[in-house]
Amino acid sequence: MTRLAADTDLIRDPHEALERHFGFREFLPGQEPVVSSLLGGRDTLAVMPTGGGKSLCYQLPAMVMEGVTLVISPLIALMKDQVDGLIRKGVPATMINSTLSPAEQSERLRDLAAGKFKLVYVAPERFRSGQFIRALQDVPVALFAVDEAHCLSQWGHDFRPDYLRLSEAVETLGHPQTAAFTATATPEVQKDILGVLKLRDPYVSISGFERPNLSLRVIQCDGHREKYDRLRKLIRDWKTGIVYCATRKRVEEVCTSLSAEGVKLIAYHGGMEDRDREWAQNVFLNRTYDVAVATNAFGMGIDRPDVRFVAHFDVPGSIEAYYQEAGRAGRDGEPSACELLFNYADTRTQEFFIDGNNPSEETIRDLYMAIRKLCGSGNEGITVPIKDLGDMLNINNSMQISSALSHLVRSGYIERFDVPGERARGTRLRDPSVKVGDLELDSAALEEKDRRDRSKLEAMVKFCYDMDTCRQVWILDYFGEKNAPACGSCDSCEDGSPVDIREPNDEELVIVKKALSGVARTCERTRSGDWEGRYGKSRIVQMLTGSRVSEMVSTRLDQLSTYGLLREEGTVYVTNLLASLEKAGLLVTRRTPYALLGLSTRGAQVMRGEETFRMAWPDRNAGRSRKENVPSLEDVAFDEDLFEELKVVRKQVAEDAGGKPPFLIFGNQVLEFFARIKPTTQEEAMKIGGVGKFKAENYLEPFLEAIRDWDDD
Repeated sequence: MTRLAADTDLIRDPHEALERHFGFREFLPGQEPVVSSLLGGRDTLAVMPTGGGKSLCYQLPAMVMEGVTLVISPLIALMKDQVDGLIRKGVPATMINSTLSPAEQSERLRDLAAGKFKLVYVAPERFRSGQFIRALQDVPVALFAVDEAHCLSQWGHDFRPDYLRLSEAVETLGHPQTAAFTATATPEVQKDILGVLKLRDPYVSISGFERPNLSLRVIQCDGHREKYDRLRKLIRDWKTGIVYCATRKRVEEVCTSLSAEGVKLIAYHGGMEDRDREWAQNVFLNRTYDVAVATNAFGMGIDRPDVRFVAHFDVPGSIEAYYQEAGRAGRDGEPSACELLFNYADTRTQEFFIDGNNPSEETIRDLYMAIRKLCGSGNEGITVPIKDLGDMLNINNSMQISSALSHLVRSGYIERFDVPGERARGTRLRDPSVKVGDLELDSAALEEKDRRDRSKLEAMVKFCYDMDTCRQVWILDYFGEKNAPACGSCDSCEDGSPVDIREPNDEELVIVKKALSGVARTCERTRSGDWEGRYGKSRIVQMLTGSRVSEMVSTRLDQLSTYGLLREEGTVYVTNLLASLEKAGLLVTRRTPYALLGLSTRGAQVMRGEETFRMAWPDRNAGRSRKENVPSLEDVAFDEDLFEELKVVRKQVAEDAGGKPPFLIFGNQVLEFFARIKPTTQEEAMKIGGVGKFKAENYLEPFLEAIRDWDDD
């Protein structure tokens, strides 16, 4: 390989290079084996958690090996952040992307060939250009590093068609050593990465996905008001964080609401101008602003270590997306909170995205026919906005058009090209003689991708409803790490009362069908077949329990066949039952602006006996002369001295537990309960919220001993 000017005085020892170039004396867990593999000349796949230091795994070898390291990175903001950081460290690095003029790109390619840089970050769309790939043939490429490699797998959560060109680029460049890096990849995505990039005898490193400093919680929210309450608390308690929203519109709504309350924040989404996104990223990174409200376009590679909380205002479409975004909290290893604010109705947005990402074979053929007609006989290409193509096909979801175009590109029937001065990209036929009937489309693969995307969303929903399993254990199992220990700090581990999640028995199924039938009788059927709610939850409870309030007569709800159908169950139980049915996705709340309760498609299927379900069952004895198990804080005198003693005990228990943050053992409110109620047995203590089975078995006994000793004194 040609020796570069930048190769002068290379440090061959990786530990010495680590300290000199990056200022670290030791590798993070999982880094050294990957670095050693690359320095040993092997192709490598590294799956490392967010915050695990995967960038260093290709940056350090680049400083030790002769030649240039190409880093394929999907986001311009990410490139700029990393290149700026490398330059500050004295590392010769640059980037090539669409922000540069053709003249600037040519100049940088010449500088690369002249050996002025060790690392160059390249956007995947640059590989659309054969001229660009040919220019790279003059560059001595030592390592071809693909960051965010899950983007090349159509089974991944963030598939980007431009990544599929990388395999051809590697071949054209003479098969340089190749490495792939990602923070989220299931076993099937890992297999896809290895196959698409054709990694030869690869070293595969799967670092632990465990993030012990993150406290994962799913908060079941009845509506936006409850979500905003949680956001206010997170911002008040944790100060610095990211609020993820599913859509640009939601980002703007949340920003408007929080800004009106005086929260200093930045917005970030794909609809903003490049300069506005760059400004938002910079002021967040330099700590001018501490709260970001954003779509998933924000955060990939954002290296702000002190993010103390991540909140999901809307449910993500997959566990992969959720954990990657949640993983942006606590990269400095300090305790951080991750809250998913869940309402089943939010899954409709993700279903819309799935529909957009999975066009039917008919849509793809219709689109090809439209393009062929527009191109005519000349085939110089067309520049038609995606929305206009959608209007031609009577398709409102523009994502379906984008996805269909990508499928035709991958299948080799069309090509897309940049048009100078135009935001819309051009499209031309690869072979104008190919007619619609000649298209060979893999309908089975299309159906399989749709099925997998929907199964990912189903897994996300199951995660939200599963209160039996530690959140970390659930996620680690999903990614293939079996038998992981419980984290002890998530809502599942901390919950003091066991949740009865299961399918209904025969008697319960009858009650549920009665409740669903009652809701259905109050709904209005729409043209699309939806059961649209017309009454609030409290009014429906009154109807089902046979209330005699005047509103039953004025609304004629007392004339329904389901009036009084659940009278024997009582108001408290029926209220809790409807809440559980909504959380299980069988009922949905529509806000107009009133909260109106309706029946979901799945709820209608259960009502007709076509579908089974699992849910958290409320206590059937609720409201029936129930005794309070635990008095309120105000009912019992507070022993402040005991409280201080218990804080000392907590500190020691935290140290014995491997240096956990004390608040993850028991929060101050739990200690305050202890100092008032003074439980002396595990059974008594577990009646207190925040004392679950895991904590009772692992941490509780020293506190009970301290309380017993205190009472003896």
